[in-house]
Amino acid sequence: MNILIDIGHPAHVHVFRHYHDEMVAAGHQVLFTTKDKECAVDLLRAYSLPFELLGKPFSGAAGKLYGLWHFGKKLWKIAKEFDADMFISISSMYAAHVSSLMRKPHMVMDDTEHSTFEHWLYKPFSEHILTPTCFEKHMGPKHIKYDGYHELAYLHPLRFKPNQHTIASLGLDEGQPYSLLRFVSWNAGHDLKAGGLSMDEKMELVRELSSLGRVFISSEKELPAELEQYRIRIKPEEMHTVLQHARVYVGEGASMASECAMLGTPAIYVNSLNAGTLKEQEAYGLIYSFRNYDGVLDVAKAVFLDDEFANSHTACRDRMMSEKVDVTALLCRLSEEVFADTALSNSLYTKLNFKTSQ
Repeated sequence: MNILIDIGHPAHVHVFRHYHDEMVAAGHQVLFTTKDKECAVDLLRAYSLPFELLGKPFSGAAGKLYGLWHFGKKLWKIAKEFDADMFISISSMYAAHVSSLMRKPHMVMDDTEHSTFEHWLYKPFSEHILTPTCFEKHMGPKHIKYDGYHELAYLHPLRFKPNQHTIASLGLDEGQPYSLLRFVSWNAGHDLKAGGLSMDEKMELVRELSSLGRVFISSEKELPAELEQYRIRIKPEEMHTVLQHARVYVGEGASMASECAMLGTPAIYVNSLNAGTLKEQEAYGLIYSFRNYDGVLDVAKAVFLDDEFANSHTACRDRMMSEKVDVTALLCRLSEEVFADTALSNSLYTKLNFKTSQ
């Protein structure tokens, strides 16, 4: 079958790259589509994934509305030429609309309860909606829940292989402690009315944590001159190795916080928004979640200075991993079932037995 995957965010490339490899090895054709957003194109090229470019995203409410027609039209043309049999995405309304027009199934993944606008746009046009079991919103009869997270599609121990040269390229000695900070742009549709760290709070975090060790910043937007010197300069595909070796992560980004949970790195998430996945990972003892800055610095310093903390944190991560599934394997199996037009329900998932023990 011909499978079209629409990418809405660079992180989605990670979610589907192993899926691409396994489905192609099984004899299927897979094509990615993406807008020229952040490092999505760089990642697709780094992993040698076939893709078609839809163009640059539009800004503002009017631009986003125009984009529904503009990018939908482009995706339609690409999908027809590719002769797509099936569409897969993470919350893509474009894939939902085009698949419906082509009378092809759309399997959509989601883990963000507050993305109400996206839900409204893709839900009526999608056949199957996959979410983690901890997803706190009911998506109707199309809803299939699984014991895992998006990040386990690429950070599961069976999938992830760190790059041993990355840390040295940052001028770090083996075992040298450092912090990673993540600041987001707040441009996503689900970021409306959301908030995180003020500039003064960012400055204090850098000042205090740099007194303990090296500090690196990953930022979606420009930084003031005082902070620009801390910006991490690596290839986007190297970020997970950096996350794995960090003593502590502090950031506004939910995806990166969840990635840290998969890698066994203590994560401090600072954002007025929360999600079921983050709440569950916090219950495992893998994330410290804050709605504002109060108490963030104290926890970050305590974690950084506790040399024994890593051992207990690794035990929490191992317990979580023993209870979750290999998400790539799950996606491959479900794709075959969808293409075979087999009726799907939550009861199907219980028959698949994707639990893995480490």
